[in-house]
Amino acid sequence: METMRLNKFLAHAGVCSRREADKLIEQGKVLVNGLRPGPGQSVSAEDEITVSGKPVQGRQKTVVLAFYKPIGVTCTEKDVHAEKVISDYIHYPVRVTYAGRLDKDSEGLLLLTNDGNLIQSMMKGANRHEKEYVVKVNKEITPDFLEKMSRGVYLKDLDLVTRECELKKIGKYTFQIVLTQGVNRQIRRMCATFGYQVRSLKRVRVMHITLENLKPGEYRELSSEDVQKLYRDCGLLN
Repeated sequence: METMRLNKFLAHAGVCSRREADKLIEQGKVLVNGLRPGPGQSVSAEDEITVSGKPVQGRQKTVVLAFYKPIGVTCTEKDVHAEKVISDYIHYPVRVTYAGRLDKDSEGLLLLTNDGNLIQSMMKGANRHEKEYVVKVNKEITPDFLEKMSRGVYLKDLDLVTRECELKKIGKYTFQIVLTQGVNRQIRRMCATFGYQVRSLKRVRVMHITLENLKPGEYRELSSEDVQKLYRDCGLLN
């Protein structure tokens, strides 16, 4: 009978990511056949697995949602200090988790799924998955600004240089930018290096998925074709 490591099983079942599964296992919240599992334990479909007393079924159907996160919503599922969180908007029968954050002051596309492996692949910087944004700043955009931003920017507070990226001016104060990494508040930090302040920031695309006709606070389930392409581009399908 086919077996797999317990953390992978929980990720495949849509409970959480592998990293989160490891934490739950360490905290003693996961039981296998009524017992606490040993390090690196493997399980099969015949095993009875519970998380916080709730039974875990086998792998669920993969669900991927495209969500238009409004400004003012915090990227978390539960936070007593946050005025608005993602779970205030997502009412779906299957538990889903977001892949890649947007800060509270930003808006736009978030992908949410019940597959922890897909989340890990989409968030892994080495995979260089594209994310596209429309950004408005407080000063007129110059050719020099576009050139320096596209070459990569040294962020002193993080002591790193951002990757080269694509930029295009689409208005006096507005530009499009395509990133292939996920540094915290990257665009805001890059702009600040050259004396620009971000007035608005919207993510319009993740890989091949776009906002389409979604309005702030709305979400849609991706088609099976879009989901399969995500898996192929993430190297999760042969």
